[in-house]
Amino acid sequence: MGGDHGPDVVVPAALSFLRNRQGTALILVGREEEIYRRLGEHPFGDRLRVHHASQEVAMNELPSRALRSKKDSSMRVALDLVKSGEADACVSAGNTGALMATARFVLKTLPLVDRPAISTAVPSIEGMTHMLDLGGNVDCTAEHLLQFAVMGSELVKTVSGTPAPRVGLLNIGQEEIKGNEQVKQAHELLAASSLNYIGYVEGDDIYLGGVDVVVSDGFVGNVALKASEGVAKLVRHFLTQSFKQSWLTRLSGLAALPILKRFGKTFDPRRYNGASLLGLRGIVIKSHGGADQLAFENAIHIAEKEVHGNIPQRIAQQVATHLGADRHRATA
Repeated sequence: MGGDHGPDVVVPAALSFLRNRQGTALILVGREEEIYRRLGEHPFGDRLRVHHASQEVAMNELPSRALRSKKDSSMRVALDLVKSGEADACVSAGNTGALMATARFVLKTLPLVDRPAISTAVPSIEGMTHMLDLGGNVDCTAEHLLQFAVMGSELVKTVSGTPAPRVGLLNIGQEEIKGNEQVKQAHELLAASSLNYIGYVEGDDIYLGGVDVVVSDGFVGNVALKASEGVAKLVRHFLTQSFKQSWLTRLSGLAALPILKRFGKTFDPRRYNGASLLGLRGIVIKSHGGADQLAFENAIHIAEKEVHGNIPQRIAQQVATHLGADRHRATA
């Protein structure tokens, strides 16, 4: 029920997903009367059902209030279904802070994971780069960044099939002397780990290839992502304006249309919609609040892929491998 468009986007996205995929069932959680009104007659039988929830979390609602007073919200009920095992994953376009707080409360974090992190993929010259954290944790320690690196590396192994993902630490330069103390300490921890750590990377490296996982705290990661989205919109705006200047430029635009369409498809944010909340004892995917049908359907596909890849279990194993011995030595 959350997001900018609620069931007007979620319901048609769910129907489209079921038309294109076999073997996966969906549960639509929210106010029954509103959902059924948009569902109409559908041919999917047991693959689609509705689970009633009497409340919804507003997009500007405080996470603490949502957690305390919205126990029958569509968000909370969906997460409860994951906890009980009735659902394998939760996809929501609702309030990010409320989703993170509620998911952490209901599902709990994996052993040795202090905080969940938000991760998403962005296009690069070589394919895709996964970034985390993207706003879930504004203030992080070096140990948190190491945990994010382990989780991001395991995610890329599963969804991309990359056996040894290249992990980079986002910094203001690649020289050893640059960065704040938190970043320098994280650099030492990562260098001592068994991850395929390639060192510091800068903002432009996210898109130029050479790195599979870019790690940062949530403040820096969110700013980097939003700035990149703004640049993409700027380029699209100026390209459109340039081709509209005269009949000659319009003609040039027609000739270049196939290239422009491929370019637009590559950088279409809807194709990358769906951020993973990593480090939880269950799969939770956060869709952009303003997602349209195509974008929300993509978020469902990401959830399905993570279910088949057993992401929480794989992350738990890798966190125990990479961090368990260090924790034991630290407490001995």
